[in-house]
Amino acid sequence: MPISPNQGSTAGGTVVTITGVNLAGATAVRFGTRLATITANTPTSITVVSPSGSGAVNVTVTTAGGTSNPLPFYYIGAPFKQSISPISGPSTGGQSVTINGTGLYTASSVAFGSNTAVPTVVSDGQITVVTPSGTAGSVSVSVTTAGGTNNGFTYTYFDAPTLTSVIPAQGPASGGTSVTLIGTALTSTSSVTFDGNPANFTVINGSVVSATAPAGTVGTVDVTVTTDGGSATAAGVYTYLAGPGI
Repeated sequence: MPISPNQGSTAGGTVVTITGVNLAGATAVRFGTRLATITANTPTSITVVSPSGSGAVNVTVTTAGGTSNPLPFYYIGAPFKQSISPISGPSTGGQSVTINGTGLYTASSVAFGSNTAVPTVVSDGQITVVTPSGTAGSVSVSVTTAGGTNNGFTYTYFDAPTLTSVIPAQGPASGGTSVTLIGTALTSTSSVTFDGNPANFTVINGSVVSATAPAGTVGTVDVTVTTDGGSATAAGVYTYLAGPGI
């Protein structure tokens, strides 16, 4: 007499199907000492909604002919989340996120707002998931397991940045020039480079970043801005000039 699934939430409410023989006219299905709600019954199967409970219990079916042999059912508590990392990423999705906690072994889905993804279970204490695409802004993160769903974390989506202009477009190879970078989605800027060399910078707003050009090699170079939403490179927009000589 198989039972499927053989585990569910301690809060109850799991739809369980029991198959066997001579099951017609079932008068009771018990999970331990508690009665389940019978929703469908045929001679070979019974569908019930599990009551609340805890631990491992025996499931039995009672008909006019007697009570069946027991089958084990395991109650699982709702998951508990302790940490999520990273807490932000591109709105295009595709970022690997690690969630730590307890009761995660049966995790079946992770929701980022209204969008869901299937996680990879590392252990009872950890899962990883690749973020689905989303809309710029913060969304709640919930993990669903056989024991239920747990909320409590937020994840912030950022649109990919653009870099439209660099003012001024030139400066001495010794560096030190104050440069204004203009673009979009620059609020979460974490890095600015000139020809791959890191520059000190200050985020003014979502459209403007002020940077100090580092020292470089004479010639035209690329400028790259990296944010939580990705990177944007403006090719050949800044020129390092050679100093005068006499």
